Amino acid sequence: MARLTPPTKIIFNISVILGVIALLLYFLNVFAIFVTPMHLGFWAGIAAWGVLTAGVAMKGV
Repeated sequence: MARLTPPTKIIFNISVILGVIALLLYFLNVFAIFVTPMHLGFWAGIAAWGVLTAGVAMKGV
């Protein structure tokens, strides 16, 4: 059974920043303020999830 550990502050902060970037890219596209491909927001959100998951799954990261 895998033992999950809380992520370090830097990992948590990086994932929060990536999540905020994903939300900004999404809403800026929806309201046509800043037009970029929609998949960029999706991949930023996936990166945020991946960083946080790695921080929880790996001890000391």
